[in-house]
Amino acid sequence: MRTRSSPCSEAQFQCTVAQTTCSATLASSVPTAKPSWTWTCRSSTRSSSTDEKQASRKGRYSHRRCQWIGEATARHFADNGARAVVIADIQDDEGRNVAASIGPDRCAYIHCDVTDGDQVKSLVESTVSLYGRLDVMFSNAGIVSRKSQTVLDMDLSLFDELIAVNTRGMEACVKHAARAMKEGGVRGSIICTASVLASRGFDVGTDYAMSKHAVLGLMRSASLQLAGDGIRVNSV
Repeated sequence: MRTRSSPCSEAQFQCTVAQTTCSATLASSVPTAKPSWTWTCRSSTRSSSTDEKQASRKGRYSHRRCQWIGEATARHFADNGARAVVIADIQDDEGRNVAASIGPDRCAYIHCDVTDGDQVKSLVESTVSLYGRLDVMFSNAGIVSRKSQTVLDMDLSLFDELIAVNTRGMEACVKHAARAMKEGGVRGSIICTASVLASRGFDVGTDYAMSKHAVLGLMRSASLQLAGDGIRVNSV
């Protein structure tokens, strides 16, 4: 998959955010959608790990699913020198357990539903209030179709539900993270979870493929618009 990045010098990162999906929705997803989700999770985890090794990073904010890629990413951040990691999710018990296992002195959990823009704004503001700045936003929240969702049999209510998380929620996270970075003079990094389906079609899961195409468009546009502020925007 192609990615687009705006130029930004390596910095000492102080705080990171990562996002995740609702496990209940994933558990009820159709089997045909699982391979793309698994691939995306693994790809994002590898990218975060490699990125960590390239710079001395002191903090991360991770709004993620508290399992799979979300948990793995938060642990990678912590294991590679992040001063502070903030996990955001709607799965409160799982999120708190992961944060506690990383350590209360290095990791915090904040409830956040990315379909609510005010909650995303509050999440970023709380992170900056707690740790002084936001350096990395890993936006990983996403769900998959609960039906086959072919063009001929599209359930538009389920379509709206998926787009609210995968596309609208992603934009809210990029928007508020970028604002916090710009206002704080931080040359930060925003990472969006896309999918192999962001650049191809599929015989089912039309709504999911559409949502990931939109993520790619968001990333490419944001990387151009934020380049002047030294904020990198990439997708994995």
